Amino acid sequence: MKLSLTTRIFLGYAVVLVTFGAVSGFSVFTLRQNQVEIRLVSEGYLGLSQTVAAIETFQANQAKDTARLRDEPSVETRKALIRLARLYFPGLMAGRLQSGKETAVRVLDFAPDAEKPFVTDVARKFDELKTRFAEYEIVADQAFSLLESPNPDWEQAHAALDRLQQMENSLSSTIRLLHGSLESRIRERVRLTQDRERRTGVAIIMLPVVAIGVGLLATGIAARSLRPVRTLIDGVSRIRRGDYEAKIGVDGDDEIAVLAREFDAMAKALKERESQLQQKQQELLRAERLAAIGRVSAQVAHEIRNPLSSIGLNVEMLQEQLEDVQFKTVEEMKEAKHMLASVMREVDRLTEITEDYLRLARLPTPVKRAEDLKRMLEEVLGFAHEEFERAGLEIVTELADDLPVSADEGQLRQVFLNLIRNAREAMSPGGTLTVKAIPRDTRLLEVHISDTGVGIAPEHREKLFEPFFTTKQGGTGLGLSLSRQIVEAHGGQIDVESTLGRGTTFILVFPRA
Repeated sequence: MKLSLTTRIFLGYAVVLVTFGAVSGFSVFTLRQNQVEIRLVSEGYLGLSQTVAAIETFQANQAKDTARLRDEPSVETRKALIRLARLYFPGLMAGRLQSGKETAVRVLDFAPDAEKPFVTDVARKFDELKTRFAEYEIVADQAFSLLESPNPDWEQAHAALDRLQQMENSLSSTIRLLHGSLESRIRERVRLTQDRERRTGVAIIMLPVVAIGVGLLATGIAARSLRPVRTLIDGVSRIRRGDYEAKIGVDGDDEIAVLAREFDAMAKALKERESQLQQKQQELLRAERLAAIGRVSAQVAHEIRNPLSSIGLNVEMLQEQLEDVQFKTVEEMKEAKHMLASVMREVDRLTEITEDYLRLARLPTPVKRAEDLKRMLEEVLGFAHEEFERAGLEIVTELADDLPVSADEGQLRQVFLNLIRNAREAMSPGGTLTVKAIPRDTRLLEVHISDTGVGIAPEHREKLFEPFFTTKQGGTGLGLSLSRQIVEAHGGQIDVESTLGRGTTFILVFPRA
């Protein structure tokens, strides 16, 4: 799945925020764990350890007093020690055991789940000690009763003291084990807390570094993703200045790359549009120039046409009268007739030129009808066939069937005849004229008129269809210009391809009828 540029930048900074959030969350979680550990040790295990230490001290003192009773000879002293043991020890021991049990129960409320079995076991041991101290009190009371007598039965008394001391040793051992387990637990929890604190310190140092790295990486990715914006701005500036050649060229598939490709496509379209506008402008200028030339040509042709007719008529009259004139020699007569014939040829040439001018200036709107392009070309080629035979040239045709065209037959015949005669004049004997008519597609027809003549120089090709431009001796330069007007009036196009020394091909395109 491809992510948009906005989504990628958002995800990058979301990762940064999540990373910093994770750092904060980890710090809070670790601090909370440390608080629980500190409370567990300070309010729980230390209190329990102090209580057990006090119980151990009381038990040790009581054991000393019991051992003293065995060796004490004074009855009064024994009674005093027994009275103190009965008065203080049971209450203090019971109070400490009860306090330890309550502390253990209170610790269960906030102890972690992993510590609750240990705390429960400690509470159970306090209950066990309480039960055993109750049993101890019974045995101690029996021994004390024997020792209070002025003349005790020392055998029974020593047996009672032996049982009492055994119980004291057992209780002392249990209390020491409990105290040792609590101290060990405290050391373990302190060690774990210290280890966690060290790990937490390292993590709190490393995680922000990682978060900063992620932030820098996200910033770098965002900067890299937005870097093409500058290229895009520069490209748009070049397009605004009219430089359509330089492409923006941003690779990728994000929004900026797509926008860059669209700008490249727009620049290409603008370039084509500007080229079309320039072409249309040139065509408009050419049309205006042709219109002006046409008006001038029509005026000039009109002014020249009547005098030419008069001159031609007078020359014909002179030729008729020349038959009745007497010359001194035959040579003089021939010279006079030759001069009049030359004048008549020039009059005919000027008349033809004026007719071309008039056709250029007053080209009638074509009267179109459905015509067969193949038939039209065959008839024009048949008309020119004798000229080509006399010139020693060959005609090759490739005319497809079904070439309907909507055209003014007279005007198109004039175009084809003009192009065929130009081809004949460009070739020397042995040359070949090839005429091909084929459908280009379902909408257009193509006519190719190719010769094997001298060709057209590249510098002349662009001016070939301009009025009055010609490379032929004595040409008027109106034939191709007039042909182009006729083809375009039929909705077609005319173009030329030529190679010096190899020949020329005129390509005409017409809409299919």
